Amino acid sequence: MSAEEILKEVSSFCREAHLAESTFGRLAVNDGKLIARLRSGGRVTTDTLDRLHVFMKRHRAERGVAVGDRPVAVAHQAGRRSMAAAAAAADGEPEREFRFFDNRQKYLLFVNTCSEKQVVAGRVSDELANIHPSPPSVRVFDAGIGDGTVLTRVMRSMHARFPTMPFYVVGKEISLEDVRLALEKMPDRFYEHPATVLVLTNMYYAEAPWLTARDPAAAHTTVWKEVALHGNSSHEFEEQIAELQPFLDQNWTAHSSAKTGNPVYDRPVVLVLYRDDRRFLLDSALPRRGQIRADYDLVIASQPYRARASTAFKAKRVVAPLAQALRQGGRLIGIHSWGNDPGMEIIHAVWPDENPFVTDRHALLKAVKQELGSAGRELTFKVNSDARSIFRYGMHAMPGEMSGAIGTSTLFAAWNAAVYVAQVEDERLSEAQKGDAYIKATDAVLKKHGGLWFNDESYVISRRRD
Repeated sequence: MSAEEILKEVSSFCREAHLAESTFGRLAVNDGKLIARLRSGGRVTTDTLDRLHVFMKRHRAERGVAVGDRPVAVAHQAGRRSMAAAAAAADGEPEREFRFFDNRQKYLLFVNTCSEKQVVAGRVSDELANIHPSPPSVRVFDAGIGDGTVLTRVMRSMHARFPTMPFYVVGKEISLEDVRLALEKMPDRFYEHPATVLVLTNMYYAEAPWLTARDPAAAHTTVWKEVALHGNSSHEFEEQIAELQPFLDQNWTAHSSAKTGNPVYDRPVVLVLYRDDRRFLLDSALPRRGQIRADYDLVIASQPYRARASTAFKAKRVVAPLAQALRQGGRLIGIHSWGNDPGMEIIHAVWPDENPFVTDRHALLKAVKQELGSAGRELTFKVNSDARSIFRYGMHAMPGEMSGAIGTSTLFAAWNAAVYVAQVEDERLSEAQKGDAYIKATDAVLKKHGGLWFNDESYVISRRRD
């Protein structure tokens, strides 16, 4: 098929299923930019084309729509289900609603106009003063690296505090696009801190800390790749990391679960990177397939679950497995949105009864204790006071802009940030944005507070040293 024929077929399917093309790309082949590259003259392999067709055929079959048929009522219902399935939370969350990082456009606008990444990295870095590493390395696990912004900032702080210690850093991420972005930030980390072992994996929360799939068949098919970087400059490391793109394209693939609609890996992948000239020093820190232990000094769990997910799901599927991966003296820092801020004032002006933040740190840690049972006896659960737990990040704006007429771009950025943090579904957004009440509400809140900020909530789980 020509690129034009592929685009025509994909566009028709996306209209039928009410999916954005970027969402289609992520669900079908774990690549949100695939269709954009095709429109710019890019090509796809026959394997990728086959996967696109399998995805479309499977979803039409699940909806009871024969290939070529387009009943309006069925397509509308199927679109709602497809969007909900795409928005289900990671690792088996059964509720099919908006997921925090599913809408790429909202996400990119949010992270570029708000300071959350910087502030979260600072809060996580504060925990470095409370860990007590022991040989062979400082061991850190990031339960969702995203584009790598938080992790690279934390790694800089690690170097400032432990400049001569080897680092063992593991990051979980299923998104191919985010893995690419994260890897682009790593050459400078290998240059500044040569004794670094970086491991990326697409496994689930209950698997990733151990780098071992739970299912024996999946474990047997795990793709394990080690890359020893040569040279001593960021430029050389960047070139070698860029050469990994074909490997990532071929192996960092996912599909949509027929049961939950969640993206799940086609096969588990472990990618290990380190500097070849530090191989001897790092020998005892390098992971070996089948000989993995999860004993981390620091576990980062920043926004690892959907805010509206049940407390039981958050505890069982996410926080409890991560807590079990701590070594003696290790600490898990968890962070999620808390509300009670100007952002929620905007939301309540449009949807007065909205309450997206259903679980606070007190309820979550109580549920984690119950989930762990006797396995949690060696753990300490710290909810801390509000003054210590809750912190603020803000939206960037031009100096003096809030004291006069607020620009249209700032108003739209503020509205985007508010609905993104509150995780409002696209269907409700479309209805609210038919008039101008949402813009007037945003303008009023910005003027009232002289800006826009949001509150995050943190909690700590630590394993006793004795």
